[in-house]
Amino acid sequence: MAGGRRQAPPREEVLAAAMEMIAERGLEKLTMAALGREVGMSSGHLLYYFRSKDELLLQTLEWSEGRLGAERARLLTRPATARERLDAYVDLYVPDGHRDPHWTLWLEVWNRSQNADADARDRQAAIEGAWHRDLVALLAQGVSRGEFRAVDPDRFATRLRALLDGFSIHVAIGLRGTDRAMILGHVREFLDESLLADA
Repeated sequence: MAGGRRQAPPREEVLAAAMEMIAERGLEKLTMAALGREVGMSSGHLLYYFRSKDELLLQTLEWSEGRLGAERARLLTRPATARERLDAYVDLYVPDGHRDPHWTLWLEVWNRSQNADADARDRQAAIEGAWHRDLVALLAQGVSRGEFRAVDPDRFATRLRALLDGFSIHVAIGLRGTDRAMILGHVREFLDESLLADA
């Protein structure tokens, strides 16, 4: 390159590298200096683009959620029963296991949100809102087709997501006596008991 100057990598490359570092080394190893070395930038250069580690983490989460959102849309629009699509939603929601990188990042952003500004909180709410709206629409469809009991989709979605969050935290932190398979079994049993239409 002319003058020997190295251009900064595209933003998505930086965010993908951050997510990969979380997956491989854990969040505690993700420093601006370490990420800079990974992508060939100085930590000062990274701070110029992201302003703070909090902003880097939130943008990485938004990037990861964008990918999950595309996968969620694919699963929820495929030809299947509402219950099959609900199981796919739950499967996508629950962490893959202890130290799942997406959930590790989510937990850190949630923790840091106690001191976040209004803009950061709004962006987190937008992520939550997308999951919620998709679930409400799916539940409403299942109710309208007679697959599910006549529940209030918004209220049921709020409660189901609280249940999923609680169980998911147990999986993500590696709480002894819990694992992904067990959690999925509990959730499916709950859905069978509370949502399936009466015969």
